[in-house]
Amino acid sequence: CKILRCNSDYVAATLHLRGPDRGAAFCTALRSYSLCTRRTARTCRGDLAFHSAVHGIEDLMIQNNCSKEGPTAPPRPRPPAPNPHGFESLDICDYERSFLYKHGRPPGFQHCAAFGDPHIRTFHDDFHTCRVEGSWPLLDNDYLFVQATSSPVAKGSNATVTSKLTIIFKNMKECIDQKVYQAELDNVPAAFQDGSVNGGARPGGSSLAIWERSPGRHVEIRADYIGTTIAVRQAGRQLSFSIRAAEEVARAFTEEQDLQLCVGGCPRSQRMSRSPRGRGRVPAETARALCREMLPVEDVYFQSCVFDVVTSGDTNFTMAAHGALEDARLFLPDAEKLHIFQ
Repeated sequence: CKILRCNSDYVAATLHLRGPDRGAAFCTALRSYSLCTRRTARTCRGDLAFHSAVHGIEDLMIQNNCSKEGPTAPPRPRPPAPNPHGFESLDICDYERSFLYKHGRPPGFQHCAAFGDPHIRTFHDDFHTCRVEGSWPLLDNDYLFVQATSSPVAKGSNATVTSKLTIIFKNMKECIDQKVYQAELDNVPAAFQDGSVNGGARPGGSSLAIWERSPGRHVEIRADYIGTTIAVRQAGRQLSFSIRAAEEVARAFTEEQDLQLCVGGCPRSQRMSRSPRGRGRVPAETARALCREMLPVEDVYFQSCVFDVVTSGDTNFTMAAHGALEDARLFLPDAEKLHIFQ
């Protein structure tokens, strides 16, 4: 895939074009850019940068009233000392910088989390409490597959908790080898399944890396090549998952990949009320007092904490809800969406 060459040729052709008078020359450069991408379409069809370029060209042609038919020109020779902030110095495996350069704005991001019972916060800020026993996909798109395996929180209980997480970072030829991360209760490793801590020997291998935030309890996986960060935590006898994903990545799936808890939440048949019913293992008022120490705002994180402590009798669930809220505070692009009230 030679999309980088198309990108850099376009940059070289437009470096000298500035202001409202760039007109016809700018349209010529855009048509040349479009022609170059069409020539690489067959080899680049699975490439994120290629699809970003195609959409970016279409937007620029509309914004500048450029016709698709018209003269094209070979790119101008590149200046001998390119701007250090120009595309030549940008790594294709740095999604955020590449996006900013191409579109003139930072990318949008979405946040999803699964913690406790499990409770699911979707990319669209819906919030469900699920019974989902067994294995369910949280994500299934062109770049990531994330599966959560749940088991009952206590004997005879309908409530379940995540006991295993499997995360697959799919092969991206320019940047990383396929990598699999797996966490289980009492085993939250700071390495991929093959023992590595990055994306492999490819030039962009360092764009995928694992960081240990708390030994055996909290790891962060940064996938800079797709503008995505994932946090995996263990609190008590449950695992939690949080993700901040670029919108373009979160939406990269087909109709066949329709079951994703991060996208649609849990199916209606699997949803539970967060109002504790019957006799719990901890009195509701005791649970509320414990949860209020960690979660002073009585939002869905607080409600989930109360539900989990009452249902399980495990006070460590206060830490699960607190950790999910802290991840949301870090990952949410819009701080006003941090708290959800239902």
